[in-house]
Amino acid sequence: QVQLVESGGGLVQPGGSLRLSCVASGSIFSLYSLYNMGWYRQAPGKERELVARITSGSSTNYADSVKGRFTISRDNAKNTVYLQMNSLKPEDTAVYYCKADRLPFSLWGQGTQVTVSS
Repeated sequence: QVQLVESGGGLVQPGGSLRLSCVASGSIFSLYSLYNMGWYRQAPGKERELVARITSGSSTNYADSVKGRFTISRDNAKNTVYLQMNSLKPEDTAVYYCKADRLPFSLWGQGTQVTVSS
């Protein structure tokens, strides 16, 4: 079964840290290293937005709101992409989604909730 499964979300206090993981499975991901991987988030009442993206060549880009606080990385041997989130703020509260793309194909995960609150 082709799927992306996110994990690592939860409730954290402001200033805290979380690490999200997204594991890709299925035959199409036998060449996982060729896929661009991204983390997106959607807060209630808002549109889904890009948080961070890492290309097949390991180039990265980040939303301005998370630069210096979040780090995206990938382990191609484990078909996994990570999002290390530090210095979390209440405005980071959202459902975080993983996405794989390699034109013309793209696939979304089911999402994991991150709540930053005291």
